[in-house]
Amino acid sequence: MLRIHKEGVTMLLGLAVILTVIGGIVFWLTPSVFPYIGLFFIGLFLIVLQFFRNPKRPIEVFDDNIVYAPADGKVVVIEETTETEYFKDKRIQVSIFMSPTNVHVNRNPIGGIVKFFRYHEGKYFVAWHPKASTENERTTVVIDNGKTQVLFRQIAGAMARRIKAYVSEGQAVTQGVDMGFIKFGSRVDLYLPLDAKIEVKMDDVVKGNWTVVARLK
Repeated sequence: MLRIHKEGVTMLLGLAVILTVIGGIVFWLTPSVFPYIGLFFIGLFLIVLQFFRNPKRPIEVFDDNIVYAPADGKVVVIEETTETEYFKDKRIQVSIFMSPTNVHVNRNPIGGIVKFFRYHEGKYFVAWHPKASTENERTTVVIDNGKTQVLFRQIAGAMARRIKAYVSEGQAVTQGVDMGFIKFGSRVDLYLPLDAKIEVKMDDVVKGNWTVVARLK
């Protein structure tokens, strides 16, 4: 059964009402055109519907030394870089690009305590732009599992104009539970310790809660 994320309920209901009203007007004025308009409206509704699907993704092994993919998408960055907002030192960055066809739910990559949370207004460069990580609208979340910390960043893109996050500083979070949503795709970044064992490669297609991105020492 298709599960719809709560972020899409209001939009989908509103869209259904609008399309129904317009369809009724079209049927009343030009009934011969209605079948074509009706098919177009059904297709449009299904396209928007798939943006908000929220499939169940149970984690097989709960282990906060395992970093699961926080989102569906393709790995577009694996590199050593300097994280400047929180750690202010070198980390391994793993970035996942979420296309419009991907599930847009974001999930906690590990469990623990949220040590840091910030929301930043910003620009809307395309998600693969080098400046997207530091200049686009974004949130930054740091989770402490009691042994180490992992930073997770939601980043808006050219299409994604709304980021939702459901965590706050001091909150205890469970691995794999929904932590947010990015409407219409974009990108998520993970910043991991340098000694983390990376389990993905460039261009790998990953699934939130199912793909192991890294193992922490």
